[in-house]
Amino acid sequence: MSIIPSFFGGRRTNVFDPFSLDVWDPFEGSGLANAPGRDVAAFTNAKVDWRETPEAHVFKADLPGLKKEEVKVEVEDGNVLQISGERSSENEEKSDKWHRVERSSGKFMRRFRLPENAKMEEVKACMENGVLSVMVPKIPERKPEVKSIDISG
Repeated sequence: MSIIPSFFGGRRTNVFDPFSLDVWDPFEGSGLANAPGRDVAAFTNAKVDWRETPEAHVFKADLPGLKKEEVKVEVEDGNVLQISGERSSENEEKSDKWHRVERSSGKFMRRFRLPENAKMEEVKACMENGVLSVMVPKIPERKPEVKSIDISG
């Protein structure tokens, strides 16, 4: 077990992963992430799992409370998958008395550089119960062609 993920806020991502475009936020977990002017930081790190199967790269993002119209899935530069969106804050009434505010609002964006075996033109996404699923099919591996040679003699 590595100490690096727990050192950087308990994320399950690999700091040395060449495919991850995550940027470490030095304010994460410090209480300053929710400071005025830092409304983006609170929801920036939407949790995303990325697994690779023999047929595809599969991404699952937890986006509770968001509708599919509030989320964008885009392909950038041919091999970068970008998941972004925005959660609006609730309207405050003058007569409301807030006791606690823990749910974050603001914009989020996650970017992933995919390997060359990804078919970026066939990306599919669906959203169900606050979970965004993105499937990026893979180009099948070419198996080397083996030709048997008869031995004479």
